[in-house]
Amino acid sequence: MARRTFSRAELESFRDAVVPDLLPNAPGQVLRLLFVGINPGLWTAATQTHFAHPGNRFYPALLLGGVIAERVDPADGMTDADRTMMRERGIGISNVVPRATAKASELSAEELRAGGVRLTELVARERPRVVAIAGITAYRTAFGRPRAVPGRQPEDLAGAELWVVPNPSGLNAHETVASLAAAYREVAVAAGVI
Repeated sequence: MARRTFSRAELESFRDAVVPDLLPNAPGQVLRLLFVGINPGLWTAATQTHFAHPGNRFYPALLLGGVIAERVDPADGMTDADRTMMRERGIGISNVVPRATAKASELSAEELRAGGVRLTELVARERPRVVAIAGITAYRTAFGRPRAVPGRQPEDLAGAELWVVPNPSGLNAHETVASLAAAYREVAVAAGVI
């Protein structure tokens, strides 16, 4: 089956769209690990699936790290089976800023700080064991921590263990699928997912 493609105009029509959080929603499902992106990209908004751009390495890294057991190819949209698998494993996905842009650099510092407040409220309500924010620069701005370094943070977030992990975007050339897999596995172990 051919992968869906979008024209630039089609993608631009999704600017400022919101992608709903992926959270466990069935009785008995608990949120152990909440991955947090910076904000949805236009491809993510078009497919309504987090980390959906074909160049994004999030799902390949989860698979390589043993965080998920089955391949997820979200470029055409995540399947119901994919969503169920994530929820049953106790994995959720959100964003610091919910609105879609072509680049994270389009977000203002004010939006990131407001997103930090929104995320804190979400974590207080959903009570994950671990929160993993994918992107050190966005974390520093959103939470007023200009000297923060990747890894386990010294403070919790609304009672959840807080980590900053590498951003899986293909634009983050310093990381490989293998290095992302190692970071994501570490937070999954901390959360009790694996």
